Amino acid sequence: MTFSLSSFAHDCRVLSMAKGDTSKLTREDFDAGPCSFDEIEPGLFLGNLTAATDVDWLKDAGITRILTIDSCPLPRKIQERLPNLIIKYIQMTDMPREDLLTHFEDSYEFIDRALDSDGRVLVHCYFGVSRSATLVIAYIMKKRKLSFVDALQVVKSKRRFVAPNPGFVAQLRLYENMDYGVDSTNVQFKMYRLQIAADKVRKARILPQSCVDLIKPDPALTTMRPEPSVYRCKKCRRIVASASNILPHAPREKQIWRHISVKSVLKDGESYDKLIQRRDDSARVELCDKIYFVEPLAWMPDITHNVEGKLNCPKCNTKLGAYSWIAGSQCPCGSKIAPAFYLVPSKLDWSNVVQNVQVTV
Repeated sequence: MTFSLSSFAHDCRVLSMAKGDTSKLTREDFDAGPCSFDEIEPGLFLGNLTAATDVDWLKDAGITRILTIDSCPLPRKIQERLPNLIIKYIQMTDMPREDLLTHFEDSYEFIDRALDSDGRVLVHCYFGVSRSATLVIAYIMKKRKLSFVDALQVVKSKRRFVAPNPGFVAQLRLYENMDYGVDSTNVQFKMYRLQIAADKVRKARILPQSCVDLIKPDPALTTMRPEPSVYRCKKCRRIVASASNILPHAPREKQIWRHISVKSVLKDGESYDKLIQRRDDSARVELCDKIYFVEPLAWMPDITHNVEGKLNCPKCNTKLGAYSWIAGSQCPCGSKIAPAFYLVPSKLDWSNVVQNVQVTV
């Protein structure tokens, strides 16, 4: 059977009872094909929508939980006929820029809880090829501590036509890079979340409330534990960034989170802010210092409701850089980063000593 993953196939379509036969469930204007499922490991099934709506098969297979990743949820009739069935729904289309990574952890817990209680769980999307396969691969990666490549082979050995789209593959590789969890300090993960937010800004022209946590606190404000390494405005000495706010990049990189493995240049036990301070020849990947790409910071005006603009020192109003949610920015080294919030090194001074209390305006 040939599986077409055209985007129109994943539009939310009405699910209804087939005329003349109340035991069958179909989509009005699209057919997911014959019932298709495979047991990836004992109790864990990966399949398509037809399998998830086949009540007789669900009963025969002893399915106790269903994880649905699709444009619209399963019809109520399924749970009405199987009242003890536990269903989890993630609304998602099969598009490369969809954010599936942030669902890896709760999906893992949902699957693992079922298997630990001797239950049987079906994970499905429309065809059982991309979205649901991605979550099952993520589960196998974490459960068995396998690389993405090895986990993919495990799943393909049971269901040969699984094929996560390129965006989901990049997310699985990032998941591996973070040791099968979500590390909010990981530079690639920071850039990943910024890109997801930029997609929303592109549509709404403002930063949605769900993404405001991406704007980090002003490093110059009074704090109990100030970072020792900071960047100051060269003119007025006002702190404008801490070392941990820097998003390091290598020359000619096109997108940090998808291409550069910053983890590969860290020495054992070294943190990312230490990496920023260390600019010697021992690094296996040369880091660029022609432009400082940074996280969005609370002192930056207008970044929540404008798609681009200048970044001026909040104290003396000297121009320090610029930002662009959509177009991004190209560093003189050749790197193109989007979205981009950048500071010009010649406008800053680096300092590794910070006072416990600093008053700013």
